[in-house]
Amino acid sequence: MYSQPALPAYEIPVAGSRLRRDLQGIFILWHRELIRFRSDRARAISSLIQPALYLFILGTGLSSLANGQMPRGVDFTAFLYPGVIILPVLLTSISAAGSLVWDREFGFLREMLVAPVSTYAIITGKWLGGATVAMLPGILILFLAGFAHVPYSPPLLLTLAGELLLLSFAMTAYGIMIASRIKQIQAFVALTQMMILPLYFLSGALYPLSGLPGWLTVLTRVDPLTYAVTPLRYAVFSHLRSGGNLAPTGVTWGGWVVPQGLSLGIVAVMGSVMLGIAMMTFYRIE
Repeated sequence: MYSQPALPAYEIPVAGSRLRRDLQGIFILWHRELIRFRSDRARAISSLIQPALYLFILGTGLSSLANGQMPRGVDFTAFLYPGVIILPVLLTSISAAGSLVWDREFGFLREMLVAPVSTYAIITGKWLGGATVAMLPGILILFLAGFAHVPYSPPLLLTLAGELLLLSFAMTAYGIMIASRIKQIQAFVALTQMMILPLYFLSGALYPLSGLPGWLTVLTRVDPLTYAVTPLRYAVFSHLRSGGNLAPTGVTWGGWVVPQGLSLGIVAVMGSVMLGIAMMTFYRIE
């Protein structure tokens, strides 16, 4: 016999202004993403294991070959550290954005759409929740700084945390932009894996951006992740006790070194544009 499904854990009251209802809906969806991440321990643990493997195994294994090519006062593990700490943020933000596809496929999205909140509030709640949970493993990786010969400097850690937060917002927006068009979780996973790895490898996370072939230089300059990695590396190099050379940490456009503030601004603008595209696409499709 058919039985009526249980009511959702949260119920949004109809009374009140539309803005108030939207804010309540945003908070509920944000909180739901945190609960989902906390209950999924396997995802939380796996998001930390891969960066640790990159740092300890790849960093140690290649240090004997790469240290001769590193800037003065920098060893390879310290150079690799900024590229490693973005990895859990990158993977978790995309995974969190995929919950939109999961909700669509299994019917929970229909329940959200009939609630007295706007579709823009639904996307905003998903975006804020995904960015928050993406930031958490990134913060934990910061505590590995000492193993990469990076000092535990409070100004440095705060700077890195702020830049990782910006990256988490931008990459969650990127994931939601993709998820707003896809209806099956398998297709989302396959597509994001195909797109994320090239973005990561072209960002300069694992190698210096100087001295590359011309075609590869062009690809690294159009990769949005490049403009997130370089400010992180600049912050790390500027706090090294050995006085690392800051010159190789900048992105250049035709010989002009892009300021770190402009690099962060590019990340913020691209994240905003992708979030806007996601909202318009979701509104049109749903």
